[in-house]
Amino acid sequence: MSKPGPDPLAQLTEIRAIMERSSRFISLSGLSGVGAGVVALLGTWAGHGYLQCIYPAGGYLQLVDSSPAEREQLLPQLLLLAFGIIGAALAVATFFTVRRARRAGQPLWSALGRRLALSLMIPLVAGGLFCLALYWQGAVALVVPGMLLFYGLALLNASKYTLDEIRWLGLTDIGLGLVAVLFPGFGLAFFALGFGLGHIIYGLLMYNRYER
Repeated sequence: MSKPGPDPLAQLTEIRAIMERSSRFISLSGLSGVGAGVVALLGTWAGHGYLQCIYPAGGYLQLVDSSPAEREQLLPQLLLLAFGIIGAALAVATFFTVRRARRAGQPLWSALGRRLALSLMIPLVAGGLFCLALYWQGAVALVVPGMLLFYGLALLNASKYTLDEIRWLGLTDIGLGLVAVLFPGFGLAFFALGFGLGHIIYGLLMYNRYER
């Protein structure tokens, strides 16, 4: 009796998995998103508390209507807070992604990883400079919508190199940024929604789908 041949369906599945590993960075961890979301929520809480100390009567709303001299005086502290949030979120995301990449046997800083990083960084750097210009020109209410829009565009741009959930998170942040323009007094709330809860929700979806 002849031995049964290889299962064509299994072969196709294996070929598809190999092609996916070669064309997409699939080691991005869902826990990275959860961790980054928690950092963003803590950063929102810290920012709200700081602004309440500076402006007890109005907080963020008073910052929106602040004078050029006030904005200039607060800029170093706000930049320090922003870089602190970014640094902590990157540290958490890197830790979980490196751990998953090692388990999956996928190199972190491969040509694919570099393309992913470059696709993220170009819109993020451009968006950061644009939002800084908005703040400097007095359009404080547009800073958070601008951050959400450019971050969403960065995720959308990078999603072709990684998991599909990144594209949907990008579209979600773009939508939130557009809605936030209509509610200028709720910038911190939209920041918490887009960068905090958005990361946590999509991170949990990614974790449950790919890592459990």
